[in-house]
Amino acid sequence: MTNPSNVATRQLMLTRRHFFGRMSAGLGSAALASLMNPGVFGEDGANRLPKSYGALPAFHFAPKAKRVIWLFMSGGPSHIDLYDYKPGLKKHHGEELPASIRMGQRLTGMTSGQKTFPCVAPMVDFKQYGKCGLWLSDHLPNLGRVADEMCVVKSMWTEAINHDPAVTYIQTGHQQAGRPALGAWLSYGIGSENRQMPAFVVLISQGSGNKTDQPLSTRYWGSGFLPGEHQGVRFRSQGDPVLYLSDPPGVDRASRRRMLDAAGKLNQMAADAFGDPEINARIAQYEMAFKMQASVPELTDLSKESRQTLDRYGIKDNPTDGGFARNCLLARRMVESGVRFVQLMHRGWDQHGDLPKQIKGQCQDADQPSAALVEDLKQRGLLEDTLVVWGGEFGRTVYSQGGLTKDNHGRDHHGRCFTIWMAGGGVKPGFSYGATDDFCYNIVENPVHIHDLNATILNLLGLDHTQLTFKFQGRHFRLTDVHGEVVKPLLA
Repeated sequence: MTNPSNVATRQLMLTRRHFFGRMSAGLGSAALASLMNPGVFGEDGANRLPKSYGALPAFHFAPKAKRVIWLFMSGGPSHIDLYDYKPGLKKHHGEELPASIRMGQRLTGMTSGQKTFPCVAPMVDFKQYGKCGLWLSDHLPNLGRVADEMCVVKSMWTEAINHDPAVTYIQTGHQQAGRPALGAWLSYGIGSENRQMPAFVVLISQGSGNKTDQPLSTRYWGSGFLPGEHQGVRFRSQGDPVLYLSDPPGVDRASRRRMLDAAGKLNQMAADAFGDPEINARIAQYEMAFKMQASVPELTDLSKESRQTLDRYGIKDNPTDGGFARNCLLARRMVESGVRFVQLMHRGWDQHGDLPKQIKGQCQDADQPSAALVEDLKQRGLLEDTLVVWGGEFGRTVYSQGGLTKDNHGRDHHGRCFTIWMAGGGVKPGFSYGATDDFCYNIVENPVHIHDLNATILNLLGLDHTQLTFKFQGRHFRLTDVHGEVVKPLLA
């Protein structure tokens, strides 16, 4: 005879909510299977488009780039002192910024109380490099070697003027937290070419400039409302590259496999019963961690790299330097192994004071490794389909923050215009786009919003930014929100 309590339990379980929950579990399992088994998707028969390793069955159109390395300069590098050469600015040095140029711009709390806004010309010289004649600061002599590979955009802009919303904005397409980062969108949409590694990896370094620069929140590389397995995996510069990746003493590989199999069965039962998508994410993350135990130690071991390569990047003999140079070489190794998106975040670019000294230190950190990365990728035949992006969340003001002396000053945040550059991956080499006024303050030609930048990056990766969406809380969300246009002149 059937136990009445069991009947009552089954009746309680057969509610409308549970019915749809079980349906979502089935869909979640199907999605998980597609993420873990790329063979379920074949080539698009109609268009012969490359298959995707993620939720999309195929790319929207043929990609020019297969992978991205984003060299994110956290803090806001000064475009005035690095890329946007204005020789006429010297005659305005020390003069009050004209009201017709500032036009009542919204100021941060750090300069809103200033009574004067004196213009500051760069306290460094510029030179032309390459056949393209690109003007670069003397702080960037090594990048001059790859000037003919660089596609420089001098007309970037953003509405954000403070670090946290500005970084969140350029990374996720929204100033408020909670949206997926670009790398998470790529992990979800097209996945990784290497099933032993996550699609989205993050590396962080502290620069020589502002030692007390803004902290970096983990949500900058978060998955937002996407399944949790798509968040960026941070690799550390010292100790184990990934926390808790190594097995504890006494646990061998076979024991770990048996434990994961048992835990996986229990988690799958829970997923089938309750339809919680995070359970499927947990299963996928456990499996990825197991695979990474074998792949990560070899990938992060630089001992087999030649001394010539280490010197090219500027990596010191100290194995724990953990700096930007080391991370650039690791990024090359990662994309070479099939990682889809590598985010390097280099702190220290927030020069509110002592800019001449601090920015010199920052450039000594970043100039040589950035150039070496582009050269190394090209030498290995990877630059053609690897997109390198270099830039921060905004630029800096032409006027001085605080007092201006003969050899010292600071610059505040400036979102109206700033500079980024790209290389490889289908962008036009040896090319400059956009222009600012004589004060590097306002855009006068070809403005490019950060939504446009992200739309263009997705386009280079074979994705229509309006079609890579995820339904959440009744709405189809995307990286570019309801904005963004592909900047076609940047495409080779």
